[in-house]
Amino acid sequence: MEKQVKLLEDKEQLIKQALDICLAKIQEAIRERNQCTIALAGGNTPRPLYEFIKNQNIDWDKIHVFWGDERYVAPDHPDSNQKMAREAWLDQVTIPATNVHPMETGSGDPEADALKHDAHLRDFFQVSTGEFPSFDLILLGMGGDGHTASLFPHTNALKVSDRLITVGNKDGQPRLTFTVPLINQARCVIFLVAGADKQAALDEVFAEKGDDMNYPSRLIQPKGELQWLLTGVNI
Repeated sequence: MEKQVKLLEDKEQLIKQALDICLAKIQEAIRERNQCTIALAGGNTPRPLYEFIKNQNIDWDKIHVFWGDERYVAPDHPDSNQKMAREAWLDQVTIPATNVHPMETGSGDPEADALKHDAHLRDFFQVSTGEFPSFDLILLGMGGDGHTASLFPHTNALKVSDRLITVGNKDGQPRLTFTVPLINQARCVIFLVAGADKQAALDEVFAEKGDDMNYPSRLIQPKGELQWLLTGVNI
């Protein structure tokens, strides 16, 4: 793993740095593999990044978009990560509908929907049970409790090692999420972290020794690059 930590002056600079890295990784993936697979983060921090990406000169036919996690709500719900990304980016560009791969949340059975998306990923990447595909780029945030994607402290999702998708739990509310080993198979993972409210968790995540179950972002150790883009904190 190649780890880089960058402390930016403000959120505007953080987004600019993230945009530069994303564009470089997209171009590299298309050049080397003729497509780019990217998994998006939810929350407020990455929205301006998506708004910038939509204005770039990119061969959208070669971009495949996924989500690292999703709240178990309808795709038009205000809390939907898919809805945010579509409004900020995907609905504004000519990306083929078949290149957008949302997590389905409509059956009323989160476990069934998790298994369905797991099967979809295995089919798309042509990997069998026990194998994990390599996303070109995974974007992540981190909460003040140290969670990332929908991998929350002391939840069963943290221990899932034989699946690509599992059910996370946030205060009793189910969410669908990438598993730790799927994230860690990525060629590049970028954390976007903004705000002083993340300082205490960040200190624990960066500590040489710590409790992975209490601060799940510690578990993210990808085989490729790990980029931490930070603002509003000290390192």
